Amino acid sequence: MTSNPDTTVDNTVTTGEATYAVTDPATGDVLATYPTATDAEVDAAVEVAHAAASGWGRTTSVAERATLLRRVAELHAERRDQLAAIIEQEMGKPLAEAEGEIDFCVDIYTYYAEHAGQFLADEVLEVTSGAGTGIVRRSPVGVLLGIMPWNFPFYQVARFAAPNLATGNTIVLKHAPQCPSSAVALAQIFADAGFPEGAYVNVLATNEQVAQVIADPRVAGVSLTGSERAGAAVAEIAGRHLKKVVLELGGSDPFIVLSTDDLDATVTAAVAARLDNTGQACNAAKRFVVAEDLYDDFVVRFTERLLAEATGAPLSSVAAAENLARQVDDAVAQGAELASTGDRSGAYFPAGVLTGLTAENDMARQELFGPVAMVFCAADEDDAVRIANDTPYGLGSYVFTTDRDQAARVAERIEAGMVFVNGVGAEGAELPFGGIKRSGFGRELGRLGMDEFVNKKLIRTVTA
Repeated sequence: MTSNPDTTVDNTVTTGEATYAVTDPATGDVLATYPTATDAEVDAAVEVAHAAASGWGRTTSVAERATLLRRVAELHAERRDQLAAIIEQEMGKPLAEAEGEIDFCVDIYTYYAEHAGQFLADEVLEVTSGAGTGIVRRSPVGVLLGIMPWNFPFYQVARFAAPNLATGNTIVLKHAPQCPSSAVALAQIFADAGFPEGAYVNVLATNEQVAQVIADPRVAGVSLTGSERAGAAVAEIAGRHLKKVVLELGGSDPFIVLSTDDLDATVTAAVAARLDNTGQACNAAKRFVVAEDLYDDFVVRFTERLLAEATGAPLSSVAAAENLARQVDDAVAQGAELASTGDRSGAYFPAGVLTGLTAENDMARQELFGPVAMVFCAADEDDAVRIANDTPYGLGSYVFTTDRDQAARVAERIEAGMVFVNGVGAEGAELPFGGIKRSGFGRELGRLGMDEFVNKKLIRTVTA
């Protein structure tokens, strides 16, 4: 749930300083500023995390760590109103959606508290190469650096922190510069839950400091949710230092409509899929690919509903709105038609629907991060799959059809890490999240999310 290279506040490893401040996107007012960490403070954060990884991370039981995670879940629930208000203020998320984000965090921390013992249990292998036994034992790898975005300030951290703290890894967490209040509130939650010093450490680091942390031999791996550009920069540094990386980057998810026995219900789902987080979610549907016999009717109903149901919330920043305006203007200049109402004002951007896009239009394959949808007409199933896959991204996708066999065929052919059939908003703590192509690699959530940063150690016993 991130953004494209142009709309993300690039908070990772380019040169220059990071400025941590809360700027209300609704007004443009700077409400709070936070001092950036010194080099000594960043080094101390890595050192205390390293000490905790060597001690707490390897000496506590899974049950003990699960108990702490349950308390983190409880504190999220207890502080729901406070945390949701922080999100609304920092990046303009509608309050109801901000509350829903906190509820999802509760689910995630609870899920890993309840399943960590099962996921980390020894895996018995069938030995066919001789006498004796073999097991795979999962154990922590040490300190992990998490680099988080602004669009889901608490949920993104939960995806990363919950399974890794359950494993016994320790966390150095670098949040986006526009989310310092979220960062501080989260650090307080982990402290209040009873995690020891160093298990979860928040750092308000500069870009150059982040690069140094990635290279630090005390750090075992890096997880980034952010832009394509940021992912490439992080992966380059991590690769030079032989560090494991998980990247969740941008997406231009297709929403394919091939048949329906209730077009209004399908349109309702399509609108919900586009307007999630005011359109600022990496796995929000962005390209709507509609069968030719449904296209005209879909466009009319979808446009009417999207324009009527847009949240009216601002985008995360004036810069984000300005970038979206450039993208939309470029699409129109290349022949697309825009249906919209209202004008951009500050960080506010009116909802819109782009039609008439062709493969020659630059925006046809890209990610629009805001309440603007692109609709394409598909001649048949093969054409729909072609259009859906004609993008450098491969995060999520949606397929709507009344034909079960067709759903299975299309789901198999879609080039993406996730396919949701006849439903939206169907993510869950138990379901793996991640993509392919330029949307990144690795998985978060579910059992697969716990398997990314563990030492899967083989213990082969030949004789007793």
